[in-house]
Amino acid sequence: MAESKGAAADNSLPDPRLTSQGAISQEALRKAEEFIEQEEGAANRLTGMAGTIVTAIAIAMTFFHLYAAYSIVPTQPLRYTHVAFVLVLCFLLFPVAARFRDRIRWFDVIAACISVGILTYAIYGGEDFTDRATSPLPLDVTLGVIFMVLLLEATRRTSGLIMPIVALCFIAYAMLGPHLPPPWTHRGYDLHRIVGHLFITLEGIFGTAVDVSSSLIIMFTIYGAFLQHSGAGKFFIDFSMAMMGGKPNSAGRTVVLSSFLLGGPSGSGVATTVTIGAVAYPMMKRSGFEKNAAGGLLAAGGLGAILSPPVLGAAAFLIAEFLKISYLEVIWMATIPTILYYLSLLFMVELDAKRFGALPVAYDQSMTLWQMTQRYGFHFSSLIAVVLFMIAGCSPMLSVFYSTLMCFALSFIRPETALKSKKLVRALADGSIGVLNAATTCASAGIIVGVVTLTGLGLKFSSIVLDYAGGSLLLTALYTALIVWIVGLAVPVTASYIICAVIAAPALMKLGVPDYAAHMFIFYYAVLSEVSPPTALSPFAAAAITGGDPYITTLQAWKYTLPAFLVPFVFVLDLDGVGLLMKVPKDGTFWDIILITLKTAAGLGALAAAAQNWALRRNTAAERVLWVISGLLLVFPSLLEALAEKITGLDVPYPAPFGFAIAAAILLKQYYETRPVAAAKS
Repeated sequence: MAESKGAAADNSLPDPRLTSQGAISQEALRKAEEFIEQEEGAANRLTGMAGTIVTAIAIAMTFFHLYAAYSIVPTQPLRYTHVAFVLVLCFLLFPVAARFRDRIRWFDVIAACISVGILTYAIYGGEDFTDRATSPLPLDVTLGVIFMVLLLEATRRTSGLIMPIVALCFIAYAMLGPHLPPPWTHRGYDLHRIVGHLFITLEGIFGTAVDVSSSLIIMFTIYGAFLQHSGAGKFFIDFSMAMMGGKPNSAGRTVVLSSFLLGGPSGSGVATTVTIGAVAYPMMKRSGFEKNAAGGLLAAGGLGAILSPPVLGAAAFLIAEFLKISYLEVIWMATIPTILYYLSLLFMVELDAKRFGALPVAYDQSMTLWQMTQRYGFHFSSLIAVVLFMIAGCSPMLSVFYSTLMCFALSFIRPETALKSKKLVRALADGSIGVLNAATTCASAGIIVGVVTLTGLGLKFSSIVLDYAGGSLLLTALYTALIVWIVGLAVPVTASYIICAVIAAPALMKLGVPDYAAHMFIFYYAVLSEVSPPTALSPFAAAAITGGDPYITTLQAWKYTLPAFLVPFVFVLDLDGVGLLMKVPKDGTFWDIILITLKTAAGLGALAAAAQNWALRRNTAAERVLWVISGLLLVFPSLLEALAEKITGLDVPYPAPFGFAIAAAILLKQYYETRPVAAAKS
């Protein structure tokens, strides 16, 4: 799924039924909605003729891409037409400033028309136009400059000011090369050459990122819209609550399960956080969760929407394109890390429940779990349909096309889920509206990628990182994670991945890290930056719902995901770490994949006990340190073995068994210490 759903023309707050328990006010939901708008843009709420026109344009865009998925549309016209639709909808749906909201202004219409005119000029120019990339005509340069200004303005409206500023900085870098100090200096390029490369070739704005946006991302947002409007999202939350209701720690487990199931239809971390929080927080509050901890868990769960197969986030489609592999292979590589992420989250939730003394909370359901599954269980097909079609040999685009048709057909099983009349119109429109944020980000990121390829910045940057790291793989990985984290604080996940993939991944690959492991490492840190201090939209949105402190909630979200922050390092630092990506290690077997997964899972459990300062009871200071040591021995055995050998000069035995032994010793100690207390209570 694209990283955000976008904002519909009739964008509204969550369903009022979600607040039926009275624990969450409309004011809290309004504040949470503001954080969604910060991620996805504050869209106009259009009615009347204006709303009808915009809806018609969005539906036309959806039908065009459904046609393109089923038939063959040449690459260049497809990308140009996609961007033309995107810019038109951006200028009509997203106001230039908040005070101009809810009305289409004359300058918005002019900007939309100019965008279409320029891209029509490019399409009809054909091969003559693309052949002029190195020596563009004055008219080409003029139109190219105007187009880039319009693109950056559309990106500002949908994603904020940071991304356009970053793109302009890269353009300045391309022009000022001779005037920069070493090692950043380069030959420099004039405006004609820059515009020719960025606007006319397929290596700039209309490069890989827009190719993915015009094919896979748009198809998945259409698919997601059909799922959402057929009631899949509501079913997944209700199913999770029915399954977990009345059990110990049912509230925390419900958040974990529903965030995994809802990831497909939503695809947005902030939107998933708000959707689940509006329903689950009243139950969490009654269960005994402290409001900041509850908000942190909601944000951490929402983050899973961007990590979870079979859809993942927009950046995952780019991984397939950058590495020239099938999207099915990306899904396969993401499977174990996703399981480990939710397992880590479950560890943290269970330990939190012990700390807070969480109580079982009943959830009012008009149907039993079995009745609900009988009536609406067909929604589960959404979790496997895309993968099954790809396994059957269909292309990713065609797989999503067929899955969308299947979702449409299955919706008629129940009258209340049927996609007909207004519901179908809304699904068709939202399918295209949902791609606007990701599409403008991809197009603007194309400016960055184009400058990197034009100036050779990627190789230059990797050399600088390697110099600072002294050739150390550990330091290079740490520097790369830090770079991705810093970039991720300012730009969306998709842009963060694209920027770091072209400038930072080469450094890891130069040190022998497989290309797929390097890109997955960057992808996961780009996603994890969504909940990283000092600012993160998902925790801020969760805090608006729970009434907690936004900054404390952010730290809580970071704590919940902290063990998962270590998993990407296993990809690149451990010799067997590629097993977590479903790759058989060198000179290994499939059993090595199972072994590294089990060791990492156990290590995450130990680190969760350290992070929560709780296992069977509250840890002592010494026990907490031992939990950290145990977790590191299990998660990074090869790394610690190498470090120990370097320090002592001795061939240290394989350290993973020591990690298990330490964890077992602590658990036994706490078990025997808490058993008399339990016996006395009984």
